[in-house]
Order: sequence, then structure tokens, then C-alpha cells
Amino acid sequence: MDQPVIAQRRIAPRSSGRLDRDRQAAPQVFDRLRGMIISLELPPGSPLSRAALAEQFGVSSTPIRDALMRLEEEGLVEVFPQYATVVSRIDVHRAQQAHFLRQALELEIVRALALKPDQALVAELNATIARQQQFAKAGAFEKFMAADNEFHARLYEAADKQDIWTLVKSRSGHIDRLRRLHLPSPGKAQDIVRHHKLITKAIAGGEPEEAQQHLRTHLSGTLSELAQIRAQHPQYLND
Repeated sequence: MDQPVIAQRRIAPRSSGRLDRDRQAAPQVFDRLRGMIISLELPPGSPLSRAALAEQFGVSSTPIRDALMRLEEEGLVEVFPQYATVVSRIDVHRAQQAHFLRQALELEIVRALALKPDQALVAELNATIARQQQFAKAGAFEKFMAADNEFHARLYEAADKQDIWTLVKSRSGHIDRLRRLHLPSPGKAQDIVRHHKLITKAIAGGEPEEAQQHLRTHLSGTLSELAQIRAQHPQYLND
């Protein structure tokens, strides 16, 4: 593998403070770095200095190493021994596989939920959608994405498939970064809100086929615009 061209100054997270001392350090470092990678605060190609990260988080090198190993397993960083650790480019093939996995699972989940409508669940989904609308109007994209994940996580929870959501999330780093690149596009956030409303309405109405149709359209939105995303951000993507 060719070594990347890397600037001399290596990046440490700007917005991460000290960690909660009552919790294990490595998972906290992992969660914070992963969030910054997904949000593109640390864009593809960003170099990561272990020493700077250890200083930033106030920990030894061991939690940093463990967190970076987990990120490497998800394909979100590349480690070049004795040289550098950098945030990976978005792997389109991995994104497509994550989309396939998520669609296959969620089609079955929304079908099951629509066959047994739960009005308490519907109320929770509508409350999440309302928050998304507020975040979209404010241009608060990180909060919008968090609410989007909350919407889908609640579907898995309602279907008693929480562990599968954890698996899906661990495979979704590349497709989530594509979605984050696409989110500021005119009308994109509004489309997501509209699809969520349609999915929720179909679940509430006991219409499994409708729920599946709207979900399929919803999940395919970003990959259907891949050519446009690639044209706008060629430096961020791999084939």
C-alpha cells in the first residue's frame, strides 16, 4: 500500500475535552473520534497523532491505541506502522455493502412493526421527526443526523433487535459519511423527514407493503446521488 502524503502538523480533535474518569477510557476515545470522523470534523486524509490525542484526552497511549485499532477494524482509519495513522477515504464498496445489509434488515423490521401497530411507538417516532424538522430548519446537521439514527434505532428496539442495530452501526461508517456529505444538498434533509413521516404513517396504519416501499426509497437516496457526491468531493472517495 502506498503511503499517503501527509502534512507535517498532525491533527488532534478540536472539540473533545477530558474523559469521564468513572468510565473506561478507550470506548470513550473511540466514540468521540468515530463521531468526528462520521461528522467530517476529521475528514478523509486527516492525520492522527497518538501523542497529541493522548494529551488532548488526558490519557496514556494504551486507550488511544485500542481506540484506533477499533476504528481500523471499521475501516475508518488506516495505520501505516512507524509512519502515520490517517482517517481513511470513504470506501464506496463498503458503503454499498452496508446499504445492502441495512435495507435487508429494516425491510423486515418495518413489515413486522406494521403488522402489529403500536401507537406508543408511533408517538415516539413522530416526536423524533419533529426534532429533526427543527434541526433541519436550523441547519444543525450533526443534531439532525443524531435524530436520524435515533429514529432507526427505535425501530430496531421496537422489534427487539437492539443487538442487530449495534452490528449495523459498526458497519455503517462509510455510508454514514456519504450521507453526511450529501445532507447539506438542497432539499435533502426535507426528503429524509418526509420519508420518515411516510414510514411512520404506514406503520401506524398497519400497511406493511407501504412501509417497505417508503423505507426502500428512503435508504437508497444517497447512493442514487453517488455520481454527484463524487463530482463534488472527489478527494474524499475511493472506488
